[in-house]
Amino acid sequence: MKSVNLGFLPKVIEVSLDNLLPLKSFSSTVTNTAKFRQIVSSIKAVGLIEPFIVASLDRHSGKHPLLDGHLRLAALRELGHTSVACLISTDDEAYTYNKQVNRLSTIQEHWMLRRAVDRGVSPERLANALAVDIKVIVSKLHLLQGICSEALHVLRDREFSTEVAASLRKMKPSRQIECAEMMVAANCMTVRYAQALLAATPNHLLLTPRRKSPRASQDQINQLERETENLRARYRVTELTYADDMLNLVVAKGYVGKLLAHPAIESYLRKWHADLFPELLAVVSLNSVDE
Repeated sequence: MKSVNLGFLPKVIEVSLDNLLPLKSFSSTVTNTAKFRQIVSSIKAVGLIEPFIVASLDRHSGKHPLLDGHLRLAALRELGHTSVACLISTDDEAYTYNKQVNRLSTIQEHWMLRRAVDRGVSPERLANALAVDIKVIVSKLHLLQGICSEALHVLRDREFSTEVAASLRKMKPSRQIECAEMMVAANCMTVRYAQALLAATPNHLLLTPRRKSPRASQDQINQLERETENLRARYRVTELTYADDMLNLVVAKGYVGKLLAHPAIESYLRKWHADLFPELLAVVSLNSVDE
């Protein structure tokens, strides 16, 4: 079995803020943004959750280049901190590190808050830490109630409002799945679109049937028409480029296969692009481009 290279040195070190070398700068207005104020409130309430990510000491400056944590650094300075816990990355490229960082999806955020509450953190403390109203935390804690697992799977990587979940919650599971797929296909997760889909849902697909026939507003009708036309346009573009795309995939599959057959190239990809290598293997192992 091949050994796995560690992405960070195992020991957390305490580094003076003055010995950190930021790799990017922000405008003076960043301290007025809601995101920055949330970071400050979070550090005040619960402290720093994750250590900073730094590279090894730079020979010229004698400081640790900061790979991740620039906004938190500004927040710590504002709060009067003088040092911070850091992990030293074995890869000193900020791009290489930051490309692995993804924004939390709404469902991931729900489970993160749920775990915090299960471990004894009160919703009030979470609200103070995130600088939001307690009602926002409560709504996010109950986000998934009444939504079927299949619809959640469709939405697993998406960001959406709790109001979108409220609209889905009024539908039966089969309609939830259908609407979730429509929103993802249209790349539209807005509250208005979800409400328009709800208004267009027939009574037999609602958990609580309406007493009167549904009447969609003109705005909801226009929203549905726009998104339907967007989907049609995307399908037309796909149809026009399908043959060329298939040809390019066949050529790419053969080329990637030849690259991976070279031991030196395979070794390089395994070492320096471990995240990409399995995807290349998957491309080469396809029996047909339709898989």
